[in-house]
Amino acid sequence: MITPLMPNYARSELAFERGEGCWLVTADGRRVLDFGAGIAVNVLGHAHPHLVEALTEQAKKVWHVSNLHNVPDAERLAKRLIDATFADSVLFCNSGAEANEGAIKMARKFHASRGEENRYRIVTFEGAFHGRTLATIAAGGQKKYLEGFGPKVEGFDQVPFGDRKALEALIGADTAALMIEPVQGEGGLREVPTEELRYLRDLCDRHGMLLIFDEVQTGVGRTGKLFAYEWAGVAPDIMSIAKGIGGGFPLGAVLAVEKCAAVFTPGTHGTTFGGNPLAMAVGNAVLDVVLAPGFLEDVQRKSLLFKQKLAGLVDQHPKVFDQVRGAGLLTGLKCVLPNGDVTAELRKENLLVVPAGDNVIRLIPPLNVSDAEIDIAVGMLDKAARNLEVTLVRGAAE
Repeated sequence: MITPLMPNYARSELAFERGEGCWLVTADGRRVLDFGAGIAVNVLGHAHPHLVEALTEQAKKVWHVSNLHNVPDAERLAKRLIDATFADSVLFCNSGAEANEGAIKMARKFHASRGEENRYRIVTFEGAFHGRTLATIAAGGQKKYLEGFGPKVEGFDQVPFGDRKALEALIGADTAALMIEPVQGEGGLREVPTEELRYLRDLCDRHGMLLIFDEVQTGVGRTGKLFAYEWAGVAPDIMSIAKGIGGGFPLGAVLAVEKCAAVFTPGTHGTTFGGNPLAMAVGNAVLDVVLAPGFLEDVQRKSLLFKQKLAGLVDQHPKVFDQVRGAGLLTGLKCVLPNGDVTAELRKENLLVVPAGDNVIRLIPPLNVSDAEIDIAVGMLDKAARNLEVTLVRGAAE
């Protein structure tokens, strides 16, 4: 018999009643350290006072008016994002998939507006994850997400990660854009080298293509800069963001340079809830904290500390962990044992992590995690690894 909630998630047994900072608490008082952050969403943890205050105060005023009218906090948040990035204009929406849909449509519309209707194909990279809509699963190109949903949406071509020869061979007169995550999240925390991002920028410029960065998972301080593209010193034409910008409240956005944003004239694209007053209040509150002096520098410091400690775990437990992955506090471990087994064992130790592709576990704590909480997490990882090693020995003996 089917459950009231559709069975498309393999949920754990945990149910949380409240949270504070990096910690979640179940109804029976079990305290769990959250190094999954709602899959890189809760950049400031749970129940952050500034976010709670912003949402509460806005909820007393107005929740929704639609985009038929002005939303002053949307204008303010857009201006702050523009001032802090490459972008000239911002479109607000509700999720990463919706942001990527907007980015894809914008790239196609850009070329169509110049009389190049044939230029609609977008090149993406194997191992990518861009969302769960029909277009974004086609953009990601992963068979496990495409299977059973009919013909793949036309207009997307995948190339192997980092294969320049294959990429250049694929580009044709109908290629509109390249779309890439600076660090693949679902794909196993594979970081795109700085020189590769610079090469992609140059390639797009040479062929008149647009460059789209999917920073849904890497954005809003996760890598130690406000956005990951800043490390490479090159900027995209279009960028999708979500997750962290809402700090746990549904919020996404498309950021773009003027020539791209200008093609979204009235009636060409829309979203009912995007840019609503509640989301805008929270988004502005997130930036209040993340853009405060010294905050991002501290993220960089903590990420280095964490990676050093994770490297030590790899040395100590080579039968469990193989390699440290990721950038900033988008961190993880490639496992030797199945990552599902490692995730389950860590849950027993009261540490939440998130599995990813290539047999990786993601360790993506709130950006305001303390040094002490990092140490606690490392201790939990160590204990779980020791437990798994004991199981291995017993299995070999049997």
